[in-house]
Amino acid sequence: MTTPDDLRVALSGVPDPEWLVTALDRVAAEPATIARFFPTAGRRCGRDALPELPGWTADEAARALLLTALPSDHATRAEALYRTGDAAEKRAVLKALPLLPVGAAGLPLLHDAIRTNDTRLVAAALGPYARHLDPPAWRQAVLKCVFTGVPLAVVADLDARADGELAAMLAALAAERAAAGRAMPADATELLDRLPAGTGRPHPREV
Repeated sequence: MTTPDDLRVALSGVPDPEWLVTALDRVAAEPATIARFFPTAGRRCGRDALPELPGWTADEAARALLLTALPSDHATRAEALYRTGDAAEKRAVLKALPLLPVGAAGLPLLHDAIRTNDTRLVAAALGPYARHLDPPAWRQAVLKCVFTGVPLAVVADLDARADGELAAMLAALAAERAAAGRAMPADATELLDRLPAGTGRPHPREV
């Protein structure tokens, strides 16, 4: 899993590194200032993809670091930033959740993201923090990925959590689509093929 140190290394070449250092120090000393620094991270650090951290952009990484710099009240401030933020800020909060000492307190944000039609929010919600989703909610989220075209590669612990009930849901969807002359996404078909009949668990060689 990505760590704050990974984020710092990946951000070493941002356009304005002094701004980031200052922002992190200020947030650590004056937590309320995160509300000012968080929205401006994209302009000051850029929005390019980070080659060292596949799936992360510079603004997401900077915002995640700002959240980790908080001395306390991580869950409360993360929720406030999510609720008031734009889509990019919401994604950053979701990606930061596994790095924060919030336990399961961030679950309402995952449920909110999964309900949206923003596929990038859905993808961000199914990272490592999705381990806190109970099995029914997790299965529904995976199914939403199939419906909306989110690649299943973004789903953390997919093979470890896939079970017979998910296989049944995927099989039913595949049957519906076949009847309508529509194909299933290739990754969903591959997952279904990896779930052996009777056990609902991936073949050991595939895990």
